[in-house]
Amino acid sequence: MIQKKLFKELENKNIFDNANEYGKQYLKNVFSRKVFPDEKTIEKLTVFDEIFPEGFTSSKEILDLLNCYGSPATVAQFGSRYFGFVNGSMIPAGLASRLLADFWDQNAAMQITSPIISKLEEVVQSWLVHLFNLPENAVAGFVSGTSMATFSGLAAARFRILERKGWNVNKKGLFRAPQVRLVLGKQAHSTVLKAISLLGFGTDCIEWVNTDTQGRIIPEELPELDENTILILQAGNVNTGSFDNFEYICQKAENSNAWIHIDGAFGLWAAASEKLSYLVKGMELADSWSVDGHKTLNTPYDNGIILCRDEEALISALHMSGSYIISGKKRDGMKYTPEMSRRSRVVELWATLKSLGRTGVDEMVFTMHMLAKQFAEGLQKEGFTILNEICFNQVLIRYKDSKQTEKLLKKVQELNVLWCGSSEWEGEKAIRISICSWTTTPDDIKMSLESFVKAKRLVDIELQIPPG
Repeated sequence: MIQKKLFKELENKNIFDNANEYGKQYLKNVFSRKVFPDEKTIEKLTVFDEIFPEGFTSSKEILDLLNCYGSPATVAQFGSRYFGFVNGSMIPAGLASRLLADFWDQNAAMQITSPIISKLEEVVQSWLVHLFNLPENAVAGFVSGTSMATFSGLAAARFRILERKGWNVNKKGLFRAPQVRLVLGKQAHSTVLKAISLLGFGTDCIEWVNTDTQGRIIPEELPELDENTILILQAGNVNTGSFDNFEYICQKAENSNAWIHIDGAFGLWAAASEKLSYLVKGMELADSWSVDGHKTLNTPYDNGIILCRDEEALISALHMSGSYIISGKKRDGMKYTPEMSRRSRVVELWATLKSLGRTGVDEMVFTMHMLAKQFAEGLQKEGFTILNEICFNQVLIRYKDSKQTEKLLKKVQELNVLWCGSSEWEGEKAIRISICSWTTTPDDIKMSLESFVKAKRLVDIELQIPPG
């Protein structure tokens, strides 16, 4: 009975037309609507609170529910004034290609499960290696995001370091294994700590290195490195956007045989900009790199990449085998990722890169930087304190003190012209602005500045602070 109903729905092309129309309506309105849904819209989501249905529900009814109640309750991340977190937008070709790939519904595990995905992964790997100026032998694994990419890179590092000591971690595990050292800057991202915990190292084992006022590792304070060491550097501090001094640190570590991993979730894309590539000078000397496509490159979510120069270590750390596995003559993507079954996320990554080309990626990345500078300069003129050097696409601000900064942020969010979030820097509250959408224009920055000024005026009135 259910099979007949599903076949009937599949034959009814209207449901796909409806989905397409709803999608087009959403894109049409996303630039003019409020960035964040209001309370009334969020309250209406109770329509989804129901006991698990006993019987069949038509696709039309499901789509109508999602469109009527779901679409208004989304955050307008696709739009031009969402500056919260480091969430990118979507290039049209990437979005359209993802929709097509959803119809394909390919399993990206092996060449035999999808020759087209195998080929696109092979091509994109080559493109990324050249775009980032990495060693020719570097390989790529296509994962959900930088969290999993960092996990994969550190797993490869663990395998290689222990293998040198004659310890096969895949067979013997970690109990009584030789000690692996972990060296991190004090401003390392929380996802790095998560990966360290998942891999069984334990955060108490970390050797912390002091950082400067921008969150960069102070090279002179690095401990002596050796072949038992994993050193984790940062391309794009999540608050300031700052970059560690890769060239100096990597050259200093050159004779130690330490494994160097660079966490470059959004910042690694600086390598694709002619005018910003100085920020990542020397990063090619590292052993592995993690980066997101869904941040600075503006692919749809979820789109992360692990890049590694030690193919054997990456495969040995992540791959599994079984009697039913059929190795392809070409690339089997599961060798380079923790998952076997994966969605074919490389399709939209390939489409986005092909659509933009090298010059397009360069222009997009550099434009984000220039818009961040425009925003920072405008805020500074209006009396806000800029806490960071605008080296990439992050702006970190404070208004007077932590209390007034929190009040200001609340007013900015209530005005809902833009959306940005809070952070902490050097023990005080701050507001973090991330410019990471291709859709943002100088006019959007101007509108956002006006909203900040209005919010400041409202805060000053509440606190009875004289104008000026």
